[in-house]
Amino acid sequence: MIVLDCGLAEELKWGCPCYTFEKRNIVLIHVFKEYCALLFFKGALLNDTNGILIQQTKNVQAARQIRFTNVREIVKMKTILKAYIYEAIEVEKAGLKVNFKKTSEFIIPEEFQNKLDKIPALKTAFYGLTPGRQRGYIFYFSQPKQSTTRQSRVEKYVQQILNGKGLDD
Repeated sequence: MIVLDCGLAEELKWGCPCYTFEKRNIVLIHVFKEYCALLFFKGALLNDTNGILIQQTKNVQAARQIRFTNVREIVKMKTILKAYIYEAIEVEKAGLKVNFKKTSEFIIPEEFQNKLDKIPALKTAFYGLTPGRQRGYIFYFSQPKQSTTRQSRVEKYVQQILNGKGLDD
């Protein structure tokens, strides 16, 4: 009700209630085991005067969440939530864009870089992928703490990269 009071249209996207302004996504309700959240699609552009916006992971560039563990928190924050929602609408009206890092700015894990250096066809195939697919591999290969696990992941996906496929294709 708080979001709808701000004049946004409600739709169902990605299996979640999504609220839009002139068909542009503004905020989404996320439900997790431990909490629920309002996710602002361009949250990185909001002035977080109350220090309540959370970046889900270090790789999330634009979206930010406000998390709740019970309904009382939501009711208590009604005025603040509306202020954030109205600001998000103004960001959208102004046409502001998040400056995303270029794929080339992400650090390629050493295990994958070594493989790219040893197999020119792999390097050509990898850089022939879309930037999103490249980032998907970089994030996936970077996640493990142990080098052996990173190496194992790289080995597992060499052929898929050579075939021009993304991580989830």
